[in-house]
Amino acid sequence: MSRVKAYVALTKPRIIELLLITTVPTMVVAQRGMPPLSLILATLVGGTLAAGGANAINMYVDRDIDKLMKRTAKRPLVTGEVTPRAALTFAVILEVVAFVELWALVNLLSAVLAVSATLFYVFIYTLWLKRTSTHNIVIGGAAGAVPVLVGWSAVTGSLGLAPLVLFAVIFVWTPPHFWALAVKYKDDYSAASVPMLPSVVSLPVVARRIVVYTLTLWACSLVFAPVARMGVIYIGAAVILGAVFLLYALRLQRDGTPERAMKLFTYSISYVTLLFGAMALDQLVGSAS
Repeated sequence: MSRVKAYVALTKPRIIELLLITTVPTMVVAQRGMPPLSLILATLVGGTLAAGGANAINMYVDRDIDKLMKRTAKRPLVTGEVTPRAALTFAVILEVVAFVELWALVNLLSAVLAVSATLFYVFIYTLWLKRTSTHNIVIGGAAGAVPVLVGWSAVTGSLGLAPLVLFAVIFVWTPPHFWALAVKYKDDYSAASVPMLPSVVSLPVVARRIVVYTLTLWACSLVFAPVARMGVIYIGAAVILGAVFLLYALRLQRDGTPERAMKLFTYSISYVTLLFGAMALDQLVGSAS
C-alpha cells in the first residue's frame, strides 16, 4: 500500500485537482449545457493521466533539488520509495495511455493538446526556465492553462477565441497564485539555487508584480464574458471575485508579510474554483430556461 501511495504522490494529486476544476466548466460552456457524462469522464481520465505523467517527470528531473528543499524533502524519489528509473517508466506509461485514451474516446486534437502540455512543462519549464530565469513560472505556467483547451476541444473538436481567452485567464492567474506560495518557501528556493521571483527580489517588488497580474487577470475574466456570450451569473462573479483578489493583492503590497502572501494564495484557489463554478452555473441555468 505504501508503494501505491508513493506512485500516487509522484503525480501531485493536489495540482491535478486544480486542473480538473477548470476542465469540466469549460466543457459546459463549450456545450452550452451539460455534455454527455461519458465524454466528461473520458476527458477527465485522459487529462488526469497526462497531468500525472508530467508531474512524475518533473519529480524525476528535479530529484536533485527536491532533496535540498524542506517542502519537497519527503517526495518519493528523495526518500527512495521509488527509483528514478521506475518513476520515469511510470510517467512515460501514463503519457502513452493518456494519448491513446483521449484519441480513442475523445478526439485527436484533445490528445495532442494534453501531451503537448506535458512536453512544454518538461522541456520548457522544468529543464530550462525553472533553474535559469525569474520568468520561470510566468512562461512555464502556460502548461497549466492547456486543460481548458483540452476541455473545449473535447466538446467542439476545434478551438477559437473564447477558449484562448480562457487560456489567458489561467495563464495570468498562475504567477500571483504561485508567487504568493513561493514567498513562504523563498529560502528553500534559494538553497536549491532556483531563481523563483520571491527568492531573488524583495517582497515589495513581488507584491507590485502580483498587483499587475491581478489587474490583468480581472480584465481577462471580464473580456471572456462578451467573447463567450456569458450571462449575468458569470459577469457578477467575475466582477466580485476579481475585486476581492485585487483587495488581497493590495493588502499584500501595503503589508508585505508571508502571512499576507499565504492568505492571497489560499484565496487564489478559491477564486479559480468559484469563477469556473459560476461559469458552469451560468450556462446550466441558461440552458434550462
